[in-house]
Amino acid sequence: MSSALLPCSLVSVQWLAEYLNTPDVVVLDASWFLPGSDRNPQQEWREKRIPGARYFDFDNKIAAPDTELPHMLPSAELFSHAVSELGIKQHDTIVVYDSQGMFSAPRVWWMFRAMGHDSVAVLDGGLPAWEKAELGFESGTAEQPDMTDYQATYQSQWVIDADELNLRLAAQDTVVLDARSASRFYGTQPEPRQGVRSGHMPNAKSLPFSQLIQDGYFLDVEQLSKRFDALTEPDQKLIFSCGSGVTACILALAAELTGRSQLTVYDGSWSEWGRKLKYPVVR
Repeated sequence: MSSALLPCSLVSVQWLAEYLNTPDVVVLDASWFLPGSDRNPQQEWREKRIPGARYFDFDNKIAAPDTELPHMLPSAELFSHAVSELGIKQHDTIVVYDSQGMFSAPRVWWMFRAMGHDSVAVLDGGLPAWEKAELGFESGTAEQPDMTDYQATYQSQWVIDADELNLRLAAQDTVVLDARSASRFYGTQPEPRQGVRSGHMPNAKSLPFSQLIQDGYFLDVEQLSKRFDALTEPDQKLIFSCGSGVTACILALAAELTGRSQLTVYDGSWSEWGRKLKYPVVR
């Protein structure tokens, strides 16, 4: 058990600064940019990172191989090996951040939760908040951590596939929340990926992730609760989807912060659903 007990799944830069040098606290940079961006997140990590931060590559390295879908959750075996290479131990407290404030870090939070690691949180405000607080950076080649023997335990309740989701679309106890922009949800803006239909799943509801964030920080819990209360009942099962399974995790984290507990991410998201004609799409 880590000596740095997390207050919840979201921590401030002040909290991280206090516990940064605790031996069992591990900081991960999970920065990622949309396809077409000319930014290289791993290079930016080398140039400027929170001291001691390790780069977590969920887009290329820590992702399922042999699939046309982007950055799908890997097997527990692949995840265990990759996390062991990062020097992470079973009982470490993990804090994840990204360089945009609040964008891709929740994806890694969800991955660890789906692999049975509960002591994980996201840094509110991310790297910009750390910089604003003038807490200092590290740059250059990072020291390779010692290999550990991390053992993931897959938690199936955090993940749903397309076929199972298709069966649940009409279930009264379930709500699908789509994190894409309203224009993509309603099909008035074309999808950025070729061969992907526009629109949304039958009975899904639109909750753009941008409505939960302000200046890279989550809204306070009361405001987040109002967003979810407007669309769901407190005891409903929530399934989150987006373009490729990244910003859906922002919704999952926000929902957990409000006290909701039946949370599932559709990993394939619209990259899969919109491409395969057997799944229904409405506008």
